[in-house]
Amino acid sequence: MVKDFATEVTEILRRTFFFFLLSSFLISCSPTRPTSQTQTITINYSPFIEFQMNEIYTCANDLSIILKISEENPELYIQIDEPEILINNAYQIGEEEIVIVTKSQSQLQMLSLNEAQNLFASGENIWVYAEGEDMQRLFDQFVMEGRSVSSFAKVALNPKIMLQMLEENPNAIGFTPKSLLNQNLKLVYSVGTFPVLALTETEPQGAVKSLIGCLQDS
Repeated sequence: MVKDFATEVTEILRRTFFFFLLSSFLISCSPTRPTSQTQTITINYSPFIEFQMNEIYTCANDLSIILKISEENPELYIQIDEPEILINNAYQIGEEEIVIVTKSQSQLQMLSLNEAQNLFASGENIWVYAEGEDMQRLFDQFVMEGRSVSSFAKVALNPKIMLQMLEENPNAIGFTPKSLLNQNLKLVYSVGTFPVLALTETEPQGAVKSLIGCLQDS
């Protein structure tokens, strides 16, 4: 599918502006010296960055920080790529590649963008995520490019369920963070590499700033 030139230019400018803002945030977020007193931070995170939680807990432990996971007023929210509307402070703490995968024994080989679009637009054995989830939003933007996924698509609640369904069905196809790929599955298309972001409503201070700084240095 050929994108409208003006639309493509607008998208490039939008993402360039976002990463200009992001680089400014990175400069301002130098780690502070942790105190010996234990502190508690309320955080929440997208199910699609669960692969990074071990690193987050390691940093918290090193800084004597207790992490409280809660959906109610988290001081820190972590997700893949920018929100649709950036209203918070954003700090890049890593990156993740999103890939289309199928079972290793599948006859399916590396796909072109057009082939990937056609499979997800008309296939009967495809897996996606709920509309609005950060990985689904990126998939819709960079793979489907305005096309809708098949009405026969099955919805996985998170990448773990996605991987389980793909491993149990040799004809199924879906997408996942590349870091979760195992020997039972094979990559057939790369959607792209995207930043993992820590979002805060206000400029981080104290323990929150220290934790973000540790994650950026990891």
